[in-house]
Amino acid sequence: MSTVTESRKDTPVARRSAAHGAAGAGSGTGRARKVRSREERSPIASAGLHGALVAASLVAVFPLVYMVFISLRGRDGWTRPTSAEGGLEISNYTYVLTETEFPRWFANSLLVAAGTTVIGVFVAASTGYAISRMRFPGHRSLMWVLLVTQMFPVAVLIVALYNILGSMGLLDSYVGLILTYCSVSVPFCAWMMKGYFDTIPHEIDEAGRVDGLTPFGTFYRLILPLAKPGLAVTAFYSFITAWGEVAFARAFLSTDSMLTLSVGLQSFIGQHKAEWGYLTACAVIITIPAGLVFLLVQRNLVAGLTAGGTKG
Repeated sequence: MSTVTESRKDTPVARRSAAHGAAGAGSGTGRARKVRSREERSPIASAGLHGALVAASLVAVFPLVYMVFISLRGRDGWTRPTSAEGGLEISNYTYVLTETEFPRWFANSLLVAAGTTVIGVFVAASTGYAISRMRFPGHRSLMWVLLVTQMFPVAVLIVALYNILGSMGLLDSYVGLILTYCSVSVPFCAWMMKGYFDTIPHEIDEAGRVDGLTPFGTFYRLILPLAKPGLAVTAFYSFITAWGEVAFARAFLSTDSMLTLSVGLQSFIGQHKAEWGYLTACAVIITIPAGLVFLLVQRNLVAGLTAGGTKG
């Protein structure tokens, strides 16, 4: 009986009760002092944390809000960046949408980005599945090639890609530009998909084989539905790569009717003056498709980015 009593005195609850009793006895008021757990923040720490988050949010949102403000200040409103005199108007948006080739550039960029996304997701997913599940001659060499291709800067790749596309007759074409963007996005996405496929149990593949599925049937019907977060990240990265790229589009496209947004917007920049009112209006419109793609995949974005880091 005495042993049970001593063990109860050694428990954390017993020690905390004893500490409360000692504190109450020391103060002489008989009022128990509240003991805060390690996970519980003090009011000052909570206020500081929320203040830091609000400040960080304001810093992140300020460039976008200021860009929208300048775009609504008319053609020369950017010369008075801190004044709202004269009110807001949509003349910049009306001009770029009706008086320039902006709609054509927008459609060209949308076509190139969509093509890059579809081809990039298919190639990256199939490549990532192959190097995750299969062992074949040149397996490690292929993984190293995918890794090494990420080490070359754009300035070095332009010359080689220009010669390759020229020999294939794909210069000044959407197909050539899409293949160029895929050559940039697929190696990174294949490595990312390989890490995600490593987290999916191999027993699912074996169950598919037992049920009579081919390797491609197992990949398409069983594995891909489980890899939606990884596919979402791959689609987002491929789209952004093609949507905002400048160097390749500038080097490989020469026909005015085939220019993309990143190249066409340079027509608003003259030798002595830039039309910042028109440029900011275009920038706001260009942000919309990228924002919509982000909203579509954001639910799976965090899971897709972090899953490959746990295994592989």
